[in-house]
Amino acid sequence: MTRNLRHTRIELARKGVITDEVKQVAAEEGIGPEQLSADIASGFTVITRNIHHDIKPLGIGRGLKTKINANIGTSRDRVSLDEEMEKLDVLIKYGADAVMDLSTGGHIKEIRKMLISRSSIAVGTVPIYEAVARAAEEKGSIAKMSVDDLFNAIEGHAEDMVDFITVHCGLTRKTIETLREDGRILDIVSRGGAFLVEWMIYNDRENPLYEYYDRLLEIAGRYDLTLSLGDGARPGCLADATDRTQIDELLTLGKLRDRALEAGVQVIIEGPGHVPLNQVELNIKMQKEICKGAPFYVLGPLVTDIAMGYDHIAAAIGGAVGGAAGADFLCYVTPSEHIRLPNIEDVREGVIASKIAAHAADIAKGVRGAMDIDREMARRRKALDWNGQIELSLNPEKVKSRRSEVPPAEAQVCSMCGEFCAIKTVEEALKKK
Repeated sequence: MTRNLRHTRIELARKGVITDEVKQVAAEEGIGPEQLSADIASGFTVITRNIHHDIKPLGIGRGLKTKINANIGTSRDRVSLDEEMEKLDVLIKYGADAVMDLSTGGHIKEIRKMLISRSSIAVGTVPIYEAVARAAEEKGSIAKMSVDDLFNAIEGHAEDMVDFITVHCGLTRKTIETLREDGRILDIVSRGGAFLVEWMIYNDRENPLYEYYDRLLEIAGRYDLTLSLGDGARPGCLADATDRTQIDELLTLGKLRDRALEAGVQVIIEGPGHVPLNQVELNIKMQKEICKGAPFYVLGPLVTDIAMGYDHIAAAIGGAVGGAAGADFLCYVTPSEHIRLPNIEDVREGVIASKIAAHAADIAKGVRGAMDIDREMARRRKALDWNGQIELSLNPEKVKSRRSEVPPAEAQVCSMCGEFCAIKTVEEALKKK
């Protein structure tokens, strides 16, 4: 197919055209549209929206609020469209900025199209999941997926109006050799990365997403599709963090970022999963330097390997530190990470934990307006305005439920301190002459 006679967001920004989309994002973020447009032109910021997808544009990058993504999707062990759509409703309700469909079971295309039609926020996908699922079903092995199978899947996702896609372009045959030399505890934990490693070894060929990167850029440019350059070699445990395998892939992603920007294609760089707390800031700053300020999208990062059942907390700790250091986009982690497919409650808890991390990061970064809601919450606490506090909370239903379980004797206070409420005591004391 030939490219449509139109310009990508980067090309328009370079021409000095301030689009309505840029004006809308700039107004929501409280920055000047000229600055936002310049950052898009330089690759510091992206706006993720397929040209045919009628949703509110999402800005991710320099000087903007830290955004969060929530993953949902089926597996072969559980396929329920109703449940996935309920998850979508829940994650939107509790403030996710984007959703990714990671489905590998059932009618994947049907699930994706239904998700896109119902979503009011940006939708991302990982096309290789569908390509290998089809290859396994039709050809008996994911290793028998052809290059055209993969690129046809990518084109299909773009045509279905996906806003951004994860593509593991930086995982090369050289990375595999480095992986073998490093002696990692956990070799590859990325599902997309694992698929590509098997394909490369089985076929004795280079990663097609790397070898035919220009083909990928042509598709992305045609749909103004944002590429999220995936970290297929991300560390899956603390012991493997910041090793040569991870850095080798990151260096490749930095070069691919440059080629995308030259082609007028928006890119996000994906970052590590398991990282010790003292290495989180280092990883963010290293990525920003190597990838020349490109928006950074991190999975967590999880700061301990032993938080099974509570991985959303481990990820929120890493996400807050990472966001404060400059990460732009946090991928939520749910309590069921490393255990099973998340349910509705897992999605809710994952989104809220990630929202807390993103907001804490914005306060630390000094993002304009980030502290406003906290000041208002403090005022309502001083006034013992319980309805007002509930209104500003991230999960009002939970606050109401907890408060009603052990109701206070006095409506003004809570049952923790009761008549000895510090706020009430000091307020009354200060009024005395």
